[in-house]
Amino acid sequence: MATFPANGPVRLRTNLADSQLANALKQGEVGSYLAQFDFCGPKTANQGFKPMVREGLFDAGELAIVTYMQALDYGKPLVLIPATMVGRFQHQFFVCRKERSPMDPKTLEGKRVAVRSYTQTTGVWVRGILQDEYGVDLSKLKWLCWDDPHLAEYIDPAELVDRAKKDGPQLNDIALSGEADAVIPAADLLAHPDMRTVIENPDETGRKWGEKYGCGHINHMFAMHRDLPKERPDVVREIYRVLAESKAKGGLPKPGEIDQLPFGFENCRKSLELIARYAFEQKVVKKLYKPEEFFDDMTIKLGS
Repeated sequence: MATFPANGPVRLRTNLADSQLANALKQGEVGSYLAQFDFCGPKTANQGFKPMVREGLFDAGELAIVTYMQALDYGKPLVLIPATMVGRFQHQFFVCRKERSPMDPKTLEGKRVAVRSYTQTTGVWVRGILQDEYGVDLSKLKWLCWDDPHLAEYIDPAELVDRAKKDGPQLNDIALSGEADAVIPAADLLAHPDMRTVIENPDETGRKWGEKYGCGHINHMFAMHRDLPKERPDVVREIYRVLAESKAKGGLPKPGEIDQLPFGFENCRKSLELIARYAFEQKVVKKLYKPEEFFDDMTIKLGS
């Protein structure tokens, strides 16, 4: 059990990447006497997810939503506040070599697809899109993966996943060589001249998806040790406040665009319902979670 000071300021070991949302907070333009942050996480936030869920290295910080659901599966002492740190439509994050033809989502059945990790949140979103929007039978795809899941307890489903050799060709190599039919790549591969998106016109397709469902794709939310809201709800309210202020100072959301970084439970609900269903259907989590289960009685009310 974590122990936080009964009163006065609380200093939190925090994993939070630089971003348009976080910049005002990290640069000291907004702050709180009660909630004080030690930004000791790695430069790339996802490098901090394993130590957060395996070792409890951080008291608070951003966490991929699928990693958080798996943390619930295995009883990790974490809870969310309804504050989205990273969100984006995922349609562009699925590519293949330009010369592959035909190559559209439905023709992927029976082929091999590569992704860093089967449990990666972007991969869960992409597979959900393939299934719901294009009628792809996900059981007919085989995934080539490199990284271990963030949760050590989770084992990839053997019927869906092959593990690549860590000392062999890496994800970008596989993508560029065409050894995999399609890949969910790192961002640096998206603009490569030899690659194209599997989903045509991904920006427009993503916009239409958002209009259809009334939400964006939540990737990372703000998580903390579950004892903090119980012991220091005043500090948790301050965390939510400064994050919201930092978001506003970053000029988010942009006028006329869907808010990809929703704050407040009701604003997050639809996206969370979808990603929870996708994760369950894809055998990433043990149960079909309700969004209410991601919060406690205190945190679910923040922003309402």
